[in-house]
Amino acid sequence: MASLADIQKLRKLTGAGMMDCKKALEEAGDNIDAAVEIVRAKGQAIAAKRSDREASEGCVLCKAENGFGAIIALKCETDFVATNADFIKLAQTILDAAFEAKAKDIEEVKALTIDGKTITDLVTERSGITGEKMELDGYNTITGTNIICYNHQNKNMLCTMVALNEEGNAEVGKLIAMQVAAMNPIAIDENGVPANIKEEEYKVAVEKTKEEQVEKAVQNALKKAGFNLYIAENEEHIAEGIAKGNITEAQADEIRNIKKTVAEEKLANLPEQMIANIANGRMAKFYKESCLLNQEFCMDGSKTVSQMLKEASSTLTVTAFKRFTLRAD
Repeated sequence: MASLADIQKLRKLTGAGMMDCKKALEEAGDNIDAAVEIVRAKGQAIAAKRSDREASEGCVLCKAENGFGAIIALKCETDFVATNADFIKLAQTILDAAFEAKAKDIEEVKALTIDGKTITDLVTERSGITGEKMELDGYNTITGTNIICYNHQNKNMLCTMVALNEEGNAEVGKLIAMQVAAMNPIAIDENGVPANIKEEEYKVAVEKTKEEQVEKAVQNALKKAGFNLYIAENEEHIAEGIAKGNITEAQADEIRNIKKTVAEEKLANLPEQMIANIANGRMAKFYKESCLLNQEFCMDGSKTVSQMLKEASSTLTVTAFKRFTLRAD
């Protein structure tokens, strides 16, 4: 029978529960090294068995010092495990190791070793202990003169980092980090928005503008012909109108004909410059809502983030930011 001392030793080596350690030692004939391998194998088996499960909970942590910052996300299946002290400790251990190594990406993080074990092995072992799927899901880094970290409500669910171009201004930096958490910008300013996103947004803006112009023309034509816009809205409403005796089959056909012919004619004759002007207006709104410096400051909607920064220092600005959350925005 495994001694209490050996059980405690194995538990210290693996982090597994007392009963799991006892069973592993019994299976290994009280051989500590063999028992460690049994616990590790159990973790690998559980990880493989649960590989198709969704890991939607977890722990997101961030850290910044001396011009370098990092965010790490360790995911699991349940909130029960996500809030467990040992799970959070593992996430912090991984973050500290990644930070120390200045790891560039998540693959580098996974390959790092702690006490002879890779980060991947440590995550697998913890999966065996908890019985849940776990995965290292996110790793973001940032460099800059002055980096401020923010863990939203200290719940380890959403973290942001902001780099300022000047030292000091810690409180301002925290407010900007909170802005990033709340408003989820995609870039610092318009110049930072990726070209493919600009192209897609402009395309959407043009199509939406065309649709609105065509719909306006169709509605005007229907009203001029004396038709109720609710009835003419779609085939379901047209059928309802016929059933209630509000329109005849012939009038229904007339509605369909107006919608088709007017839409085709309007679409073929839309002024390109007008469409471009309206689409550009939509893009300006997109940049205002999506670019950090252009956004309304969440603490005071009377000013933009850029204006708030200038109030703190005429040359103060944001040089980079990162954001990671376990929740869908």
